[in-house]
Amino acid sequence: MNRPPVFRFAPSPNGFMHLGHELSALLNADMARAAGGRLLLRIEDIDATRCRPEYEAAIYEDLAWIGLQWERPVRRQSEHFDDYRAALAKLDALGLIYPSFESRAEIARLVAERGSDWPRDPDGAPLYPGDAKSMKPAERAQRIAAGEPHALRLDMVAAIARTGPLSWMESGAGPSGETGTIAAEPAANPAIWGDVILARKETPTSYHLAVVVDDASQGVTDVVRGRDLFHATGVHRLLQALLGLPQPRYHHHRLILDADGRKLSKSTAATALRELRAKGVTPAEIRTMAGLD
Repeated sequence: MNRPPVFRFAPSPNGFMHLGHELSALLNADMARAAGGRLLLRIEDIDATRCRPEYEAAIYEDLAWIGLQWERPVRRQSEHFDDYRAALAKLDALGLIYPSFESRAEIARLVAERGSDWPRDPDGAPLYPGDAKSMKPAERAQRIAAGEPHALRLDMVAAIARTGPLSWMESGAGPSGETGTIAAEPAANPAIWGDVILARKETPTSYHLAVVVDDASQGVTDVVRGRDLFHATGVHRLLQALLGLPQPRYHHHRLILDADGRKLSKSTAATALRELRAKGVTPAEIRTMAGLD
């Protein structure tokens, strides 16, 4: 018996949603409906310093106003830290993670010492420049026991060597028009991210780790999200393979850009959906503004 496909919309409650979020939410709902599938809502609230209850309440209000219906209960990442710790323990047992102790300021200094041509990841952040991977186990254990702040990083070279080549099915398109069967290398080679952070001392997960654990836990079969996350899929496929998690299908959709050609963002004060509603914009007009008519 074939089970219906499962889609999910997964916003973070760290600001009010804008038109770009609504494009993704509506597209997930449209595709789920067309496929006779289910639509889930997930609240990605692992960042306790930025996420707020009022923003989470606004998410429910805004989505209901544009006519979305989703299954209950809603999964909230902050309630599933034990799941992420268990995934980290599996990777640790494989010898694929290690602690790094540099602060952000120290990393910035190391990068500056290496010159302006130091490689950066697709988001523009410099690759990890430190040498924590070669630290002796006894020193690591001593520093952790002393309570030093640290991040847990994935040994990318060892991880890729363990899984071999990976791919995924893409029904949308990447930044260069990639579609169909996407080979993670070179289209979205996980190595271009360097030794990514999977957790910090104060937060037992990262976006990369949480998203693959959540998708597997919720039985998500179809991941529909913005094209800005296309290259991150290489890391997600790697983690899925390492953890023995199922592989969903992917659909990366176009982004809504502002007048300067940048994607809409909470950090750049993009007009919130609630402001458009207050100005008398209707849900039907929101669909038109998102280019979904």
